[in-house]
Amino acid sequence: MPRTHSGEIGPLPGWTIVVPVKTLIAAKTRLAAAAGPHRGALAVAIASDTVAAALACPRVARVVVVTGDPVPARALAALGAHVVPDPQAGLNAALRSGGEEALRLAPGAPVGALQADLPALRPAELDVALAAAADFDQAFVPDAAEVGTTFYGVRPGVAFRPRFGGESRARHLAAGAKELAPDGIPTVRLDVDTPADLAQALALGVGPHTRAVVNTMKEPSP
Repeated sequence: MPRTHSGEIGPLPGWTIVVPVKTLIAAKTRLAAAAGPHRGALAVAIASDTVAAALACPRVARVVVVTGDPVPARALAALGAHVVPDPQAGLNAALRSGGEEALRLAPGAPVGALQADLPALRPAELDVALAAAADFDQAFVPDAAEVGTTFYGVRPGVAFRPRFGGESRARHLAAGAKELAPDGIPTVRLDVDTPADLAQALALGVGPHTRAVVNTMKEPSP
């Protein structure tokens, strides 16, 4: 952790958050039955609310989006994200690529990976998670099911080695990352993959992009 001129330990610089965003053809396939023709728009909306919340978090300095799809790339760049191409070698390869860009942009900043499907994310709750993560070389937040991971982060100078996908909670634990489960961060843990997840997110309160698409989904067909 950086030191002040008096020699006391000072706060970390602002985090760079890396968000991987799938191509729309591959995004949110388990929501297809519920979303129908709105599936692509819903995926972009969910990613937009996630990125917007991250950018509004006091401890976040920048968001790097990794995607191979021009549609979410344009939408997320318009929100203020720094967009880089996906190497198309899987989720963790995309995150590592984003991590390299994060180090290029801010070599002395902590780096975090955040799933793109957190439509109810609150900036204040992400701030709580980042404050807790700052105490450890590497740390992660498990998803609501306590099987996967929604956030993984490292302090400056620590290798950025995300292990997302499937039972990633166990893999992050095995790699020595500190599991973070402070009270009051339900929106950081609720990733949306299924209609049941979406219902939970709606109950918590989703961002405006997701809400607009969901309202459209509810409209009767002409």
